[in-house]
Amino acid sequence: MRHFLNLTDAGAHGIAAMLADAHDRKAARAGFPKGRADADAPLAGHALAMVFEKNSTRTRVSFDMAIRQLGGSSIVLDAGTMQLGRGESVADTARILSGYADAIMIRTDDHAKLEEMAHHATVPVINGLTDASHPCQIMADLLTIVEAGKALPGLKVAWLGDGNNVLASIVEAAGLMHFDVVAACPPGFAPEEEAIVAASGRARVVADPREAAEGADIVVTDTWISMGQAHADAKLAALGPYQVTPDLMALAKPDAKFLHCLPAHRGEEVTADVIDGPQSLIWAEAENRLHAQKSVLRWCFGQIG
Repeated sequence: MRHFLNLTDAGAHGIAAMLADAHDRKAARAGFPKGRADADAPLAGHALAMVFEKNSTRTRVSFDMAIRQLGGSSIVLDAGTMQLGRGESVADTARILSGYADAIMIRTDDHAKLEEMAHHATVPVINGLTDASHPCQIMADLLTIVEAGKALPGLKVAWLGDGNNVLASIVEAAGLMHFDVVAACPPGFAPEEEAIVAASGRARVVADPREAAEGADIVVTDTWISMGQAHADAKLAALGPYQVTPDLMALAKPDAKFLHCLPAHRGEEVTADVIDGPQSLIWAEAENRLHAQKSVLRWCFGQIG
């Protein structure tokens, strides 16, 4: 049984195998209606339980369609309409869902809840997002980068803004797949030092957004005010100089690409002419959540890697 709580659970070999599988499966179903199962339906008869303690668009729809395209089915559960939202323990929920479904995906706040779910579940558990990491998003990002014709080893990725869960997973990926991350974050908004150290020299934090963007192959940002946070004026003021603008993109390589995991706030973390411009890959990135997660599911069931 394999859990996918963080990228290190799969390791470099597993990530490479999933990316190759996602690329091949995506190509093989070109022209199919979205609801049609893949020709081999490798997870026929399998059911995925999806637990949402946070609102979701991309995670909910992409995982739902992923298990359907693999031949299986899904059960969508919102914390507010299940006993977990009324005080039932994570441990008891894990045991119950393990008896009904073949895998569990949970999107929650506290990373400890995810780990507790995995500890007590007898089926694979997948991290759909926690406050600490977002590995499924980064699998989609890596697939998008490779599709753009860029090899991962030696790549320079520039991060602009808040040192959040998405950055933590990008840094984790950098250490595994041998690319470099330069994160420009204002004081008080840098990622945890242990995350940088764990990347084995492939990541560093700087104060100057221009230094991060200089010569970058990929420029990435994320929303500054996450779900559950108040619209903090002080935070927006601190992050203002880290907005991705055409001037910052001009410092990156001429063929640099822009990524954003969405939802986006045009005029805050990125200007409209960047996110909607020719260097932006956000729509391919969003679609690739589906293709990457199909391979995550297959990896969890031991079908690849």
